[in-house]
Amino acid sequence: MTPIPASITTNVSNYEETGYGDPQRKMKALTWQAPNKVKLLETAGPTIIDRGDVLVKITGTTICGSDLHLLHSAIPELHKNDILGHEFCGVIEKVGPGVTKRKVGERVVAAFQITCGECFYCQKKLSSLCERSNGSISEHALYGRRTAGMFGYSHFTGGFAGGQAELVRVPYGDSTLLPLPDDVPDEMGLYLSDVLCTSWNAVVDTGVENGDTVAVWGGGPVGQMAIEFAVYNGAKRVILIDGGEGRWRLDFVKSKVPHLETIDYTRLPNGETVVSTLKKMCDGRGPDVAIECAAGEYSKTLGHSVQRALGLENDTPELINEMIESVRGFGRCGVTGVYAGYCNGFNIGSLMETGIRLIGNGQAPVVKYWEHLLTLIQEKKINPLSMVTHRFKLDDMEKVYELFNRRADGMQKIFVETKYSAPPAPGTPALTVL
Repeated sequence: MTPIPASITTNVSNYEETGYGDPQRKMKALTWQAPNKVKLLETAGPTIIDRGDVLVKITGTTICGSDLHLLHSAIPELHKNDILGHEFCGVIEKVGPGVTKRKVGERVVAAFQITCGECFYCQKKLSSLCERSNGSISEHALYGRRTAGMFGYSHFTGGFAGGQAELVRVPYGDSTLLPLPDDVPDEMGLYLSDVLCTSWNAVVDTGVENGDTVAVWGGGPVGQMAIEFAVYNGAKRVILIDGGEGRWRLDFVKSKVPHLETIDYTRLPNGETVVSTLKKMCDGRGPDVAIECAAGEYSKTLGHSVQRALGLENDTPELINEMIESVRGFGRCGVTGVYAGYCNGFNIGSLMETGIRLIGNGQAPVVKYWEHLLTLIQEKKINPLSMVTHRFKLDDMEKVYELFNRRADGMQKIFVETKYSAPPAPGTPALTVL
């Protein structure tokens, strides 16, 4: 069946190179150059292309673990000079003639997915599957359907210039942007664009219930907030699995969630595995729920490293197999870490024979959750700043990517300022100059 065509202009991943830039308005933007190489460029700023477009002056952006998948070329169809970044907030500078809800001067945060607000999925607030914002034929061929278009996330997801820049074009501005109230600073509101909604979705979509024991793979920002949200939603015990270069995260997250239990998978006793350790910690049965917040590109064994290097599989199933084999019978496993395609050696037998519920949490439908989470921030029931450790300038982004890629000690989630940013809000990290 022919997919529904996009109803906006796609594949504008660099305004200057696609002929849609304003030559009189230069901006700084972080761009993908080649595997493991990014570059800050001065390039033309955006213009209004479609009637529903909104132009935003960016006042806050960040790096996501998903950006590392792009850096490593684990996501296909990146082009040289594509502008990166899918998490950003800012101030509206200009609106297209079809925009009716947003206005110039309004502080806003953008969903990382571009959402029309009108199609079958958008009407259900499943914004990450918007049918009208991504024209990718290859994604439809691989998945049997398409995700929504996404900012700064390759032509596989529509080819839209991202927000690690000073200015950005936001298609479908009425539904892709959420106004930020005065009592929520950029340093909190920014993270409604992705990480908060993704972590919340991981917990509620996997079905964490009151009294559950929950194991979380990966202690980065998404894993940390999934742990905090699991506790908020009634989990009795939470166990974090991490190690290697990310070992410091075990203690970091435990400092935020004091009753957290941890497993360093790189320092297990001889003969022990993550699976056997979790069984021993959980009455021989395993946890009720497992949530994967790492990703499929990180191979743990030589065999899967070779298969990925040779293109025999896109992703490794090792962490998913650990989850399936670790949880109790009829337990639930949620996959929130990014997986791009096929894998080999998936233990479907364990899943079927012991009744495991394997749930692809999907690219989180931000619009489904962001108003609720904004209210929780205002009521001080959740605190995004618990994960925010550093503030940097956009000018330093090439160096920041290097630090983030090697999981530099103590760098969890960052806030990146531009020339349009307000001074740091009280209680937020001071600027680190590199």
